[in-house]
Parts: sequence; C-alpha cells; structure tokens
Amino acid sequence: MRIHSTEYQAMIERVVRTTELTSRLNVLPFDDEAGKAALFEQILGRPLPAKATIYPPFYTDHGLRLELGERVFINQNCTFLDYAGIRLGDRVMVGPKATFITVGHPVDPEHRRGWLTGAPIDVADNVWIGAGAMILPGVSIGRDAVVAAGSIVADDVPPASLVTGSKATVRRTW
Repeated sequence: MRIHSTEYQAMIERVVRTTELTSRLNVLPFDDEAGKAALFEQILGRPLPAKATIYPPFYTDHGLRLELGERVFINQNCTFLDYAGIRLGDRVMVGPKATFITVGHPVDPEHRRGWLTGAPIDVADNVWIGAGAMILPGVSIGRDAVVAAGSIVADDVPPASLVTGSKATVRRTW
C-alpha cells in the first residue's frame, strides 16, 4: 500500500479510532464485564466469540481484521497489528506480551517511507503461543503447535511441533 494514498488515509483514521477505544478499554475496572464487552464489540466490529477471554491491557491497531475462534485466551499486554489480517483458531492460548505483526515496510531505503507491506497471520486450532513471542507477517502456525516464550516466528510452523529461539526453528515434532 502506498503511504499517503486514500487506502492509507482510511487505515490511519481507523488506527486513531481503535487507539481511542483500546485506551478506554485498558483503564476500565477489571470486573466491568459489560463495559469491556461493549468496547470489544466496537474494536472488533462484532461481539467476542463464545467463551473467548482477553485480559487487558490489550492493543490492536485496526481490530476489524482480527478474527478470534471460540475459547481463545489472550493474556494481558498483547499486541495485534492486524491490518493485513490475523486469525486465531479455536482454543488458541496466547501468553502475556505476545506480539502479532502483519504490516511492515520495504527493506529498500528508497521505498521504505513510501510504502507499507504486509501479509496475514493464520494460527490453527489448539495452538499455544508463549509469553513474549513475536509472530511476523505471513506466518501460518499449524494445529497443536507450541511457540516457546520469547520466540521470534518468521517462518511457518508445522502442526504438532515446538518452536523456540530468537529465530524460531523446529526443535521437535509429535
């Protein structure tokens, strides 16, 4: 997407609105379930799915492209930059301070300030994302996989596998 285009301007307007909403969400009393539900509906553009749990503080830049399955659990202080789309399947668990990023900038310095790049993130059912993990654009994580705490996931993760490390690599499968 070209920066300063009509599409970019619409995105920026949504980011400002979503930031306002998440700022309000993140200062509500923890037990204000009705207040949280109303704000999540505005942030996501629909109610939270059945039995989904999100502990504030919670951060997203767009919200409308964050798709959550049933019984998803997102711990506190997680960030979802979801403009290119993030899907979390049923029963996904996300540890505190995990970050999902779907947008970036070209590496070429001549284009870096003029364009945004991006690709969706897809997380299959029953995945566990450890605390402080970072999931980068275009990654798919297979069913039943585990991403260890602090891992940086730049490549797809096979189903039923554990990935670890500063550039997450498969350590074992089952």
